[in-house]
Amino acid sequence: MLPTPDTSHVAYERIYEPAEDSFLLLDTLSSTSETSFLHSRFGDGYVPLVVEIGPGSGVVIAFVNAQAQVLFGSQNVLTAAIDVNGYACQATSETAKKAALENAATRGRFLGAFQGDLVAPLKDKLVDVLIFNPPYVPTPELPKQPGLADLPHMDTKPSFDDDSYMLSLSYAGGKDGMETTDRLIKSLPQVLSSKGCAYILLCEQNGPEKVKERIRGLGGAWKVATVGSSGKKAGWERLQIIRIWVE
Repeated sequence: MLPTPDTSHVAYERIYEPAEDSFLLLDTLSSTSETSFLHSRFGDGYVPLVVEIGPGSGVVIAFVNAQAQVLFGSQNVLTAAIDVNGYACQATSETAKKAALENAATRGRFLGAFQGDLVAPLKDKLVDVLIFNPPYVPTPELPKQPGLADLPHMDTKPSFDDDSYMLSLSYAGGKDGMETTDRLIKSLPQVLSSKGCAYILLCEQNGPEKVKERIRGLGGAWKVATVGSSGKKAGWERLQIIRIWVE
């Protein structure tokens, strides 16, 4: 079993703590079927760019970077992350740095964690592998999407209200838990490279089969499949990971 990156330095009062969904992503990305897919899709000297949206503690992107040789068959892998929460960006960078130091023989190159809204900082057709563990819990409404005035300054200690707001951005998904995920899915034709694929986590209340229908509606070349599942219910959550790609 591949080691899980250390996140003991993370301030969980304002950053999403790794949980069943995070570990399902690690298990799925390192499964035999997905490593075979990634090896075949990005072999022959290709240098893929892997971007995680909303990394939180950074456990997933740090794992991908640390285990690049295992997952892709090469250490020539670039990784990065984007999060609206600046504290999550700091935590992700530290998690990735520690994991890379502990896995020098298998690591890729971590470019950094950047503050931004979903894929806004990315150039078109740039991303080869996009990973997204979204805010998927159904809620009456989404938290206000933050502007600079809504986030605490990084050089001051956040208040309790600041911490609560930043945490809500990591789990509150609005109607059917899909409002943020729908925004991300709509952007896939814009941000994915010609070889690109995306791994997105869904829960049962997100209506995974309807989500798959919408993805197929992007066009005949777009494919989607469930490649990971929790196999059990955690309260009302039954989790699955879908892979989206173009053939």
